[in-house]
This record gives sequence, C-alpha cells and structure tokens, in this order.
Amino acid sequence: MLQITAMMTPKLAGPPDGGWGWVVAAAAFVVNGLSYGLLRSLGLALPDLAEHFDRTAQDTAWVSALALAVQQAASPVGSALSTRWGARPVVMVGGILTSLGFIFSAFAGSLLHLYLGLGVLAGSGWALVFAPAVGTLSRYFSRRRVLAVGLALTGSGASSLLLAPALQLLLHTFGWRGALLLLGAITLHLTPCGALLRPLALPGDPPAPPHGPLAALGLGLFTRRSFLVFALGTAMVGGGYFVPYVHLAPHALDQGLAGYGAALVVAVAAVADAGARLVCGWLADQGWVPLTRLLAVFGALTGLGLLAVGLVPVVGNKEGWGGFLLATAGAYGLSAGGYAPLVFGVLPGLVGIEGVVQATGLVMMLMSLGGLLGPPLSGFLRDETGDFTISFLVCGSLVLSGSFIYMGLPGAMPSCHPASSPATAPSERGELLPIPQVALLSPGNPHSTLDTAC
Repeated sequence: MLQITAMMTPKLAGPPDGGWGWVVAAAAFVVNGLSYGLLRSLGLALPDLAEHFDRTAQDTAWVSALALAVQQAASPVGSALSTRWGARPVVMVGGILTSLGFIFSAFAGSLLHLYLGLGVLAGSGWALVFAPAVGTLSRYFSRRRVLAVGLALTGSGASSLLLAPALQLLLHTFGWRGALLLLGAITLHLTPCGALLRPLALPGDPPAPPHGPLAALGLGLFTRRSFLVFALGTAMVGGGYFVPYVHLAPHALDQGLAGYGAALVVAVAAVADAGARLVCGWLADQGWVPLTRLLAVFGALTGLGLLAVGLVPVVGNKEGWGGFLLATAGAYGLSAGGYAPLVFGVLPGLVGIEGVVQATGLVMMLMSLGGLLGPPLSGFLRDETGDFTISFLVCGSLVLSGSFIYMGLPGAMPSCHPASSPATAPSERGELLPIPQVALLSPGNPHSTLDTAC
C-alpha cells in the first residue's frame, strides 16, 4: 500500500515548508491536545476515583501512568505501522481506539477496569496518533521546522487551558462516569485529524518499506553515537517530566487550594507551556544557538522548575489563590514548553528526514521508561510523606540528570576556539551531529554555526 501511495504522490525537491504543511500542523495541534493535553488534565479526576474505589493515591496514579506508558512505549509500533501503511489510516484507527477506551472506562466497576480502559485501550490509541502526526509534520518543513513543531505542540497547553476547568465542571455536574463518557465523544475527533495527514514523497525516501520488524521499528538508529546519547538523556528526563501531568492538580489540592483553584494552577502552567513552545520554536529556527545547547538549557530549567513547585509553601486557606504556587507552576510551564519542541526538532539532524517518523516513535518509547515509573513513584512518596514535596524534588532531580547527559551531544557545550570549517551538509540527511568537528546547521539559517573544540 505504501508503494502504491508513493507512486501516486509526486516527489518534491524538498520539504515544501508551508502550503498543506500548515493543515498538517493544525491536525497535529488537535492530536497533541487530545492526547497530552487531556492526560495533563486527567489528574483532576484522580481524587474522585480514589474516593469512589477507596484506594490510595499511588493506586489511582497507575491509571494515568499506564495510559502514558502504553502511549509512549507502543509509539514505535505506531511509527512502524505508519511507515508501512501511511500515517493517515493509522491515526484514524488510533482515534477510534482512544474513544472506545474512555467509553469503556465510564462503566468501570473497579480500578482494574480503568487500568484496561484508560491505561491499555486508550493508551494504545494514543500510541497510534502522536508519533505519526508529529513525524509527518517534520517532513513538511525544513527552514521553519521547529516553529511548526512548536505550534503543533501548543495543542497540549491550549487543551489543558480549556479542559482543566471544563473537566472540573463535568466532574461536579455528571460525576466521573459522565465525564469519562463525554471525553470519549471528544477524543473521537482524532479520527478526522488523521484524514488530513496527506502523504508526502521526498528525496532520500526508501523505494520500499523496511523489511523485518527490527528495521520497521528503526532500532538500528541506536548504533549512532549521538542518537544514543540523546536517547539516554531523554529516558532520564522522562522519569520526572510527566509527573506534573498527573500530580500538579492533586499537589495544589494538598497545598490548600479548592477544586477550581487547583484547576487554575493547571491552566496557568498550560498557558505558559503553550506560549513557550511558540517562542522557543521561533528562537531555535533563527540559528543563533545550536539546537543541542538549547535542549540542554531548557531541560535544566524544567528540572529547576519542578524543584520550585515542590518547595512552594502551603496556602493558608481554600479561599486563597496560591500566588507562590501559581508563579512556580508558570515558571515550570515556560521551561517545559521550551523543552518540548526541541526534543523533536533535533531529530532530523540526528537521523535524517527519512528516519524522523521512526525516531519520533523511539523517543516516545524512551520517555515511557521513566513515565511508567515517575507518577507511581510520586504517588508512593506522597502516601509515605503526606504531601508531594519529596515527589517533585526527586522528579526534578531526574530531569536535571537527563539534561546533564545532553551535554554529551556535539554543540551542547561552548568550546574554547572555533574549528576549521568543513563542507556543510543539509539537515535533512542526519549529518548535523557526527562526532568530529562539524558545521551545525539550523533550519532557519543557511550559514553554518561552527562546532568548536578545545
């Protein structure tokens, strides 16, 4: 099927850098909003689930943790299916699975049903939508790639801004069962988004889909040193990055805020996150700073933001708005939002444009290694200590550790003197970050930024 699609699609000289690519960006915006944005707001329902089933915060945290882990761990499968059959049908099927997961969970009689419905079924649907959508978007852009990815990734922030207060209202009005049933209807909109992912043939694309499961999953990318360093850092960051998606709202409740006050904290973080993704995407495309250096800096700032959220003092009463917590949540949102587009923006330079869909799936799988353990660990520490302070301190330390590993990427650290200028290479061929001295190219700057060495 992929061969037939490739024959019917005219091969362009390079990414169009616009045109239908903006429609793909809009579709990826909605996909991101109905996946990560919804996951971020879902933490508001966890206290109701814990009360209804008489379980601990650690037990209910596994609902969101499983959904996140399955979505990310199975992302390489979504990428492989997209490489074989195209992104359009894969994303459309994923939207149907996600909707069915929420509808099934609305009739849950135990936490096990929620683990299966939201964790496995909805998580599997999300695994089929995110990586193919973002990978397809990266193929449509070159000069403005990071900005386009940043625009698409603002979907989670915009969705959190709308869904956090809306979900709180649904929980008060219809209960958690009615809320999940309505979310099942909303997530069905992922299916028409998949229909907008028009296939694109580019120079360097393989004439036929890869043969064998290992080749389809793109596991050979780990033989590249730069991608391996990137993978280790990303796995470590994943251990703490997604904890606020699950426990920022419960942390606000523990700090003394009422339900709508906690929703405001989530909304502030979401707005800051969305704005930072656009600004950082534009900044990265200017070529003033190597992408790997920006990645390490914003990763470190995200870790510091998590530490600040954990150290915020307790609010005096439920009528207060929690000014300190709002400020630290906003700071975390700014840093986490700046980090997000860079994770995907550096991939074409690491693996080449032909491998970016597979690499996107692998990145999601790597983050799932930490994402599976982070929220339950955070819930366990909350049950042991009585609040989320230690949880956020531990998770912030994990993110800082991953950012330190990013410093091993070429261009991430300033060097003592410029190296000799080599021949430049197009960023779509994955030649940005070899081990020797090299010219680091940015999509928005035709001139090279010389890597340097001491």
